[in-house]
Amino acid sequence: MKRSNLLLIASLCLIVSTSCQKQTANEPAPQATPEEVETNAVSWVTVLPTSSFNAYSTYWNNFYPWGIDHNGSARMRTQNIATSGGVLTMTAYPGTVADKPSIHYFSGTCYAKQQVTVSASWPKWRVSGEFQCPSVKGTWPAFWLNGANQWPPESDIMEFKGSTTNWTNTYKNQNGQWSSVGTVISNPANWHTYTAYLTRIGTTNNVNIEYWTDGVNVSNQTGQNFVNEPLNLIIDLQMEGSSGTPGPSGNTVMRARNVTIQRSATL
Repeated sequence: MKRSNLLLIASLCLIVSTSCQKQTANEPAPQATPEEVETNAVSWVTVLPTSSFNAYSTYWNNFYPWGIDHNGSARMRTQNIATSGGVLTMTAYPGTVADKPSIHYFSGTCYAKQQVTVSASWPKWRVSGEFQCPSVKGTWPAFWLNGANQWPPESDIMEFKGSTTNWTNTYKNQNGQWSSVGTVISNPANWHTYTAYLTRIGTTNNVNIEYWTDGVNVSNQTGQNFVNEPLNLIIDLQMEGSSGTPGPSGNTVMRARNVTIQRSATL
């Protein structure tokens, strides 16, 4: 091949290469969501791993911390809870108890052995999980934090009350009452991620709670006197009560996976 042709080919290759480099350099870099930025900026220590349902008895207790009943009409039982492949499944169905006519269902609930305690040593916590939830009248699935020694405090990270609205709630707030924000979720029966960040406010006994759904910050609320109060993390499929009555006549299922608790010594 002639030398002039070789030089022409080399020149063309250089032009194409330079053009590709400029195009790549001019392409916008992928932008992290605010939640991803927050997660990457803080040094987290994981105290409840996302794999906890693979070793259920190591990380979880059955029932509520106080027993087998709560504010709805479901009696909680171990046989209504199952785990497989890292997924927790709770199933509710109609049932009655002879000595308690207010019970209309059997269902399942559990709480983590690891508690959440915002303190001077651990001023920031992250609680997160993925859920498939029922949302028809009479179904009341929830993912929440509740005072271990007293009530309040309470923080509801995910709560459906018979509709597709997810309620994020804090009690008590700075006014000594409830803060509640409802967010409509597209098809709660699909997997969605619900997350809360609890951060101590300065040197006070109060915390700022950021509630996130699928990477979007849906609410910021203040929790009064949360600092140094141990909180139990509860997952339950309650029925009726605040979600309306009558509930479903057949089986109702809620699933959870990748539930985690993390904490940070720095803000």
